Amino acid sequence: METQNQPIKKSNNVLAIIVMFFLFSMISFVTGMQDPFGVIVRAQFKVSNAVSQLGNLANFIAYACMGLPAGILLKRRGYKISSLVAVAVGFIGVCLMFISGTLAEYHPAFTFGVYLTGAFVSGFSMCMLNSIVNPMLNTIGGGGNKGNQLVQIGGSFNSLNATIVPILIGYLIGTVSQDTQISDANPALFIAMGIFAFAFIVLLLVHIPEPELEAAAERIKNGDTKEEGIGESIRGALKHRNLLFGIIAIFMYVGMEVSIANVTNLYLTSPGVNVIPAISGTIVGMYWMFMLFGRIVGGIIGGKVSTKGMLTTVLCVGIIFLNLGMAFGDHSTFNFLYYSKDYGFATQVIPTGALFFVLCGFCTSVMWGSIFNLSVKGLGENTSIASGLFMMMVCGGGVLPVIQASLADKIGFIPSYIVPLLAMVYILWFTLFGSKTKES
Repeated sequence: METQNQPIKKSNNVLAIIVMFFLFSMISFVTGMQDPFGVIVRAQFKVSNAVSQLGNLANFIAYACMGLPAGILLKRRGYKISSLVAVAVGFIGVCLMFISGTLAEYHPAFTFGVYLTGAFVSGFSMCMLNSIVNPMLNTIGGGGNKGNQLVQIGGSFNSLNATIVPILIGYLIGTVSQDTQISDANPALFIAMGIFAFAFIVLLLVHIPEPELEAAAERIKNGDTKEEGIGESIRGALKHRNLLFGIIAIFMYVGMEVSIANVTNLYLTSPGVNVIPAISGTIVGMYWMFMLFGRIVGGIIGGKVSTKGMLTTVLCVGIIFLNLGMAFGDHSTFNFLYYSKDYGFATQVIPTGALFFVLCGFCTSVMWGSIFNLSVKGLGENTSIASGLFMMMVCGGGVLPVIQASLADKIGFIPSYIVPLLAMVYILWFTLFGSKTKES
């Protein structure tokens, strides 16, 4: 029984969709904190650009560890239990990050270690939540273009929080100095813990449809008591070439999406450019805002245009933006108008290349849902396991920023954008050729 092509009963749709959208927004709030935290870490611990990305790496490496277990948990226990576990783990992770901010008087290595542990535990939660919301929304929509449309709308809520986080923490940091430390961002951590606590209560009270558990129960009722083993499910899923190439595409996509934002923030606040965190956070926030606009448009037109056509278009435009950003670099600048409580309206000189990097948010906006949609086509009951494999490869969001930041340390920030550029080229190949199925 291919549950991905059978929409859930309409009576359950609205509430289930609202809950999934709410969880989608939580993912970006906690994950997005690692970007501005990189600026804090670089200042507090006096480390390189590459080391400043270790918190982000810890957050995303958790996906490699938890991706498959998350898929197994979802397959065996369903959406509601998996959601409750994910939210509880998320609260613990953010709490550890908060605790690290209270340890400034201790040895820096110990403080940094507690922060990394918190980021790692938070990553477990984000992985589980991602494993839940994507197949759930795709299933509610019945797969295909409608399934992709719901994922794109959910992604809009994700982008909204991603827009807010760097701006919020940028203003909390103020001006980077030798006194900048993790505790400066405590208000954002309090918000995150509050969101998790509220979500846990809501999830306890609402009914979440369980289409795959219902399908398994129906098989047992009909006398089919044989349960496919996890290894067998994985092998069955990976027989689909579109999934095999798709999980590599999602590694490249998440890595490229996060790397553009994180490295741009480091670039703008680096010596020689010297944009204050409040402004760099606002500019990077615009990247996520453009992603929000793109996802809203994707949600509107997602049921009317082909997933492959949408993905091909944004990839080609994104490749153009990255090339323009690298070509302009910091050879050209423009004045960014902002409001300061001390000086009123003022301007900040911004490299033109950063503008094109930020514009990539329009292009990355619809990639996640589109890649997922193309990758799970035809998988049927293996969709949950496929989602777990997908989540493992989200670790690219930690790996590629470290690679690009390391290149920035060695050859400069602008040339380092070759990393997200090559990632986009691979995803374009996947879209045009690697996503084909036997039926295509």
